[in-house]
Amino acid sequence: MGSYPLPEPATAAGRDGLAALLRQPERSVVALDFDGTLAEIVPDPEQARAHPGAVPALARLAPRLASAAVITGRPAGVAVRYGGFAGVPGLDRLVVLGHYGAERWDAVTGTVTAPEPHPGVAAVQAELPGELDRTGAWQGTWVETLHIENKGGRAIAVHTRRAPDPQAALDALRGPLEALAHRHGLIVEPGRFVLELRPPGVDKGVALASYVRETGAEAVLYAGDDLGDLAAFAAVEKLRSEGLPGLLVCSGSSEVTELAERADLVVDGPGGVVGLLTALADRLA
Repeated sequence: MGSYPLPEPATAAGRDGLAALLRQPERSVVALDFDGTLAEIVPDPEQARAHPGAVPALARLAPRLASAAVITGRPAGVAVRYGGFAGVPGLDRLVVLGHYGAERWDAVTGTVTAPEPHPGVAAVQAELPGELDRTGAWQGTWVETLHIENKGGRAIAVHTRRAPDPQAALDALRGPLEALAHRHGLIVEPGRFVLELRPPGVDKGVALASYVRETGAEAVLYAGDDLGDLAAFAAVEKLRSEGLPGLLVCSGSSEVTELAERADLVVDGPGGVVGLLTALADRLA
């Protein structure tokens, strides 16, 4: 395997975070989003799979760390299947926090633990077809282009990526879906041509901060690509303000400039993330 150069973060805080990780990897956590970070974004979310180099890179790096974690809005079990994470030598301590931390899979037990689903999700699922019909989302060309994803009974995602005008479709749906979510005690989380209806009080920032505390880590790297990752970025920024070094990585996308502007390091999509993980593994080998 060829050696990858280790990129240099653009900020002083990012350079401090990288230096801390390299100095004490056994006291560091590397946490990663799945879609758009370890896996390419595809029109049909059910066809997403981890980049071919992601698992080998993680398997080389993870044994050097306090922990490696995948934090995703997907059900934990789905992320494990689509990522190919189960039963991989070197990933025996990997943790997957699904549904923004509401679910947890760990490689030690190979099982998923989770609380009961929020009742509002089932209510929204029942009312959503009628709501989309009233907004005109089922009419004309939208019939074939909207994709409704039930995330294991814990969230509902409405994707517009396949619409003729994905942004216009997203804008037209946002108000009605926010009203529907509010009626059932849920919130709407926007992403790249997706609106996700899910329970409040759970996000990637809460999940990441809790996991860093649980592991006792003294440095953290987080990589993401979408609006849902802003909460994790904010959690790392708060940890840094409290003296814990951290590195923020954006899996580069021209669609979500907010994340790139706050990142210490921008890499070129999942391939760039794999290159970064490989470079870290090379440096720590």
